[in-house]
Amino acid sequence: MSTSRDDFAIAIRSALLQRGARQKFSLFFLICFSILIFFLDSFPSKFMDGLRATLNDAIYRVSSVSTSPIRFFSLASNKIKTHISIYNENELLRTEVEALRNKNFNLEFLTNENKKLQQIVESEISEVENIILAKVLLDKKSPFLKSIIVNKGSKSGVKKGMPVIEQSSLVGRVVETNFFSSRILLLNDLNSRIPVVIEGSDAQAILMGTGKNFPILEYLPEFFEPKMDETVFTSGKDGIFPPGIPVGKVFQSENLVKVKLFSDSNQLSFINIILIKMEKERDF
Repeated sequence: MSTSRDDFAIAIRSALLQRGARQKFSLFFLICFSILIFFLDSFPSKFMDGLRATLNDAIYRVSSVSTSPIRFFSLASNKIKTHISIYNENELLRTEVEALRNKNFNLEFLTNENKKLQQIVESEISEVENIILAKVLLDKKSPFLKSIIVNKGSKSGVKKGMPVIEQSSLVGRVVETNFFSSRILLLNDLNSRIPVVIEGSDAQAILMGTGKNFPILEYLPEFFEPKMDETVFTSGKDGIFPPGIPVGKVFQSENLVKVKLFSDSNQLSFINIILIKMEKERDF
């Protein structure tokens, strides 16, 4: 049993000695081969030049192939970084463009409001009447009821019954006042009744709202023949509305005499309330 173990150990040592000898021989062979190449390289010859060129080409090709994955990953990394940078810049530019667009919209809105205010201030009636400017806060609409809420109330001297105009044309009248707000009944409201006079014929009538776009003229003189585009004004017969406020133009439709109002109740942003002296508040 011990003999077999000794034989096994001797065999392993012999193999290691043979491997070490082979390695030494390989190293010696490479050294000699290198000296031979240096020696042959010192003498110019076509064979050595061709061999050198072939070896150089092979080395260059192997180097190129071995380094191509590194160059590929480096190029891909740069492309990804560039893409991410461009994406972030695009998001930033999109945010800035949206902010500038909102600023332009705000500027356009303020410009339009300024123009409306200038028109209101420069209207003819503002030069001769004691009026206050109010902004529309809310439209209270239903199939037949038409009214708006404005931001002026009894604190500003507004009282029930006071006429309301847009620029120089009649819009309606005040029917409810609070301390800081008021409700305006529009001319096309079903409950609206305004005494008016028709241009040219001086015919007296009552402008009645119908809940639709065009109020009608009631209680016209017998045998009255309406003419297209005659202007309707307030008559002042009720003792509340000043006479001569323009209301709209006459036209006939469905055997009814209707009035196309100068003021568009759907487009009201600012209105003027005429502060007339009220003897007492009435129920309107």
